[in-house]
Amino acid sequence: MRGNALLALLLLVGALSSYYLYSPIPEQIEQRWKLLLTDCFFRTLSHLADLSELLGVKDYMGIMMFITKMEAVVPVSDEHVRVTEELFDGVQVMVYEPNCRHSDGDLRRAVIYLHGGGWCLGSSRMEPYDHLSRQMVKELNAVVVSVEYRLAPAHHFPVPFQDVYRVVKYFLQRSVLARYAVDPERIAVSGDSAGGNLAAAVAQQLHQDPEQQVQLKVQALLYPVLQALDLNTPSYQQNENMPILPRRLMVRFWSEYLTSNKSLFRAMLTNSHNGLESASLLKFVNWSTLLPESFRGSYRYSAPPIEAQGAGPALDGLTDPRASPLLVPDAALRPLPKTYMLTCEYDVLRDDGLMYATRLRHAGVHVTHRHYSGGFHGALMFVVWPTDFDIGHRMTRDYVRWLEHNL
Repeated sequence: MRGNALLALLLLVGALSSYYLYSPIPEQIEQRWKLLLTDCFFRTLSHLADLSELLGVKDYMGIMMFITKMEAVVPVSDEHVRVTEELFDGVQVMVYEPNCRHSDGDLRRAVIYLHGGGWCLGSSRMEPYDHLSRQMVKELNAVVVSVEYRLAPAHHFPVPFQDVYRVVKYFLQRSVLARYAVDPERIAVSGDSAGGNLAAAVAQQLHQDPEQQVQLKVQALLYPVLQALDLNTPSYQQNENMPILPRRLMVRFWSEYLTSNKSLFRAMLTNSHNGLESASLLKFVNWSTLLPESFRGSYRYSAPPIEAQGAGPALDGLTDPRASPLLVPDAALRPLPKTYMLTCEYDVLRDDGLMYATRLRHAGVHVTHRHYSGGFHGALMFVVWPTDFDIGHRMTRDYVRWLEHNL
């Protein structure tokens, strides 16, 4: 009897191991086994979060926040970098500066950095972001402002955007720039994933503000999320079950950002969430015309259906360019600054970045597009042990080098 029980246990463990370790990870992705093991942790936490929410113990994002807490550090000054926690117009920021005296008139570059995490997770205090900020300070002799914006679902759209916009407006005051010895002509806004979304939205809004005097020199968007109208682009279909951001999780991030109404999540999963207000905007996310042919593959375009009820109260967020920067006419794109666009082949958000790069170029904006054929979502942040990936280090070097030459 004991032998049968042991055999059953071994079969169960084997089945669970196969389930967790098997994932459709293409051969082109480097360090596949390390990614498989890393994804096992993320998937396990996600399943625990689902169970917790189902049992009414804690909401899904409350459990997933463990990722943020696990990687949290206390940013401190060192011999090269001075770190201070500040309030910019009431919003918390971490300011990283070169820890050395500057000569009068010797002004520095600045990077306003917005962390990722689907607007629901993440923090400027996570070790990968602290590491990136220090690297930019040392290699660019730059001031880095890393923003601790409020998160959904406690704070739905537009609160995270408003926090970020307040920080940028505050920092771009000439008196504040002078305090940090920053050159008003050499300022960037940048972010990854949801942070890339916020960076793109901020860049657009600044140019629509008639009172804004200081403008950005560049925007650097790292695998950004840029639209929620069509969640069946080729990259969403191709990478539906890909680590680290499967389609279901990205859909959940969108729904949690916009509303606490779970019906939106269910509608977005089937791409049936658009209402009449979306109809005139679908041309801005029509991947059949905006994607290079090599990325369309064998996928056939089918416009998302328009439902009479749409997404209800969340519809305003779906069609608001502050949430979906792709949904603006060409005239709003023309004044935007020089752009760095990073995309990854194995990422549901790949086509968002590709479509925005196409539209920016058509509008006359200078775009540097860096596509990683073996890249996966979030790789830029996997640069610290034990989840340090070679491709993450390459992405960081390429990104910082571009800033060095263009900022």
